[in-house]
Amino acid sequence: MAQTQQEGSTAVPVWDIPVRLFHWMLVLLIAFSWLSNKMDWMTWHMYSGYTILTLVLFRILWGFVGSTHARFSDFIYGPRALIGYIKTLPSRTAAKFAGHNPLGGISVVLILLCVLAQAGTGLFANDDIINEGPLFKHVSKELSDRLTTIHKYNFNVLLALIVVHVGAVLYYLIYKSENLIKPMFTGRKLLPAGVAAAPMRSLGIAIVLLAFCAAGVWFLVNY
Repeated sequence: MAQTQQEGSTAVPVWDIPVRLFHWMLVLLIAFSWLSNKMDWMTWHMYSGYTILTLVLFRILWGFVGSTHARFSDFIYGPRALIGYIKTLPSRTAAKFAGHNPLGGISVVLILLCVLAQAGTGLFANDDIINEGPLFKHVSKELSDRLTTIHKYNFNVLLALIVVHVGAVLYYLIYKSENLIKPMFTGRKLLPAGVAAAPMRSLGIAIVLLAFCAAGVWFLVNY
């Protein structure tokens, strides 16, 4: 539930290491995927795509078994909570959520789905010259062309979601005086005094889960 801002806020551990590493690695890899496509570094572009797919699959699984605020159940809210939160947006006082706020939760889910679609369609894509995704051979040329088109235009959708996401972070920073960027580095978020830290899942579990996802993607693109 949201809490109004109070004096005597304290830094509370919120984001675990897997969530923070996922976030910044995804930022770098999306930027590199764009650059490698522009520079026609297609081998590196595909490797970047495989890595992104691995990370997104991991994040989806971590959304069910990870630390409290990494779980989808923590930041997917019902219509009433969403409407109530939207009503607070004009206020210069930020409504306090330990994890993602209702709109932030929607943003996370949409970006994950969009990135998953981008990486997934890339596996079947072709450029009508020499480059083909590793799963191109398993579908018809017609279907590959359709998925290639989706791969091309879905990136624009992803860029739009990223712009909205960054805009929301800046809105909170400038208008509501709440820094949402720093916690994604430190893992700690300023919350009203008395808010207890949620339990964090073992880093070992995340490593095993990531290895499982990496093995799955490797098998997918090689067989």
